[in-house]
Amino acid sequence: MHGHKGYAFAAAEPIPPGAKSQHAPLRLDKQAPDPQNQPAARDFLSMPLFTIGISHHTAPIEIRERVAIPRSEYAARVEQLRALPGVEEVLILGTCNRTEIYCLSSRAGKQTVLDWIHRSNGIPAGELDQHFYSYEGEDAARHLIRVASGLDSLVLGETQILGQLKEAWQQAHDAGSLGTVLDRLFQHTFASAKSIRTNSGISEHPVSVAYTAVVLARQIFGDLGSKTVVLIGAGEMIRLCGRYLRDHGIANLLILNRSREAAEELALEFDAIPMTLDRLGEALPQADILFSSTASPEPVIRKGDVKSALRRRRHRPMFLVDIAVPRDIEPAVARLKDVYLYTIDDLQQVVDENMQQRNEAAGIAMAEVDEAVAAFMRWLYGIRAGRTLKRIREQSHEFEQELTERALRRLEAGQEPGDVLQQLAATLTNKILHLPSKRLREAAEDRDYEVLKAADRIFRGEGPEDAE
Repeated sequence: MHGHKGYAFAAAEPIPPGAKSQHAPLRLDKQAPDPQNQPAARDFLSMPLFTIGISHHTAPIEIRERVAIPRSEYAARVEQLRALPGVEEVLILGTCNRTEIYCLSSRAGKQTVLDWIHRSNGIPAGELDQHFYSYEGEDAARHLIRVASGLDSLVLGETQILGQLKEAWQQAHDAGSLGTVLDRLFQHTFASAKSIRTNSGISEHPVSVAYTAVVLARQIFGDLGSKTVVLIGAGEMIRLCGRYLRDHGIANLLILNRSREAAEELALEFDAIPMTLDRLGEALPQADILFSSTASPEPVIRKGDVKSALRRRRHRPMFLVDIAVPRDIEPAVARLKDVYLYTIDDLQQVVDENMQQRNEAAGIAMAEVDEAVAAFMRWLYGIRAGRTLKRIREQSHEFEQELTERALRRLEAGQEPGDVLQQLAATLTNKILHLPSKRLREAAEDRDYEVLKAADRIFRGEGPEDAE
């Protein structure tokens, strides 16, 4: 986001849907770490995945900006988080509208991280708790995939968030704070979000007046990089148009306003040429594209002004967008040949239609989100099951070796082979069943029926209803 000074918890203007991320190229083909090679101390069964966040949904700007983290402090803040008790993996996502911390940690990790957020920003403990949300396990994965797909954004379906997520992944990778789970989750999320956006069409329909106007201009002219744009006014709508135009590569930009100071301030942000409104006759012939949004009670641009500009342009097309109420451009301008004139009503109709299409696309997207979440959870539970099976195999192999050696010694001592084999089988069975039997007795005493049901399904192949 241009002009964004803070990395996390920063407050700024809504992210333009068409904006492009400025992060370095990502190495997304990197293989995820092999879970078998991870430190043995890391027990995925006791370390849930969770996220803690704050966003435009839960907190106003004045709250979000109190806990802003400058980009220059990112590495240090990650190290602080990793030093917290029980935190194994961590990634910080910071955008203009949200900050989220993704962790793999102990059960107490969520409160520990929340306390750290308050403490590291000099805020009394618990003061901002009401503005934060948290998700664990499957819900955390679902939330991340929704965010990446633009389903949780201020502007439904906006595209910049995916680039910001990739940038956050790259920074966490460089900081060494990713492990098996978070790395796989984000890699899976990137692929899923791309597929969801493509299949649902969630990003195909502009949903703001300013952005719609820029998209229409691009449909008429194609590449906007070589075109000259004139902006009339200095209010928020003109500012948004300027941002979208800049994101589409506009290089030649003129800003006209009655107040030269206001024009100069806006021109500084967009590297544009400031002019006062009395120079309209000079600027208008240069305008391939023009956006106007002033508070004038009378039209600022008359039919004669545009007609004269067309003659000087040798009738090269002009795209004029009147976003003002009352209108800045005289309606008669629409009757001129080689002029495309849109009013705010024309644009709003397109916005309404596109919003309906996006809402329909969002329904399709959510079904795909559920499928993506299910795929990740299968992988995660597979890791956890694999570790359990590995421990079972290792323990059984130890029993096998121990009892085989004992049986061989008895055979060498001349004991009856049949007696040795019978004792070997009985002892091996008892050793293998000892710990599971102990755990099941404890579960029965504690009325932990889920464990008992699971044991029935594993050892007898019966469903939950048979274990009642």
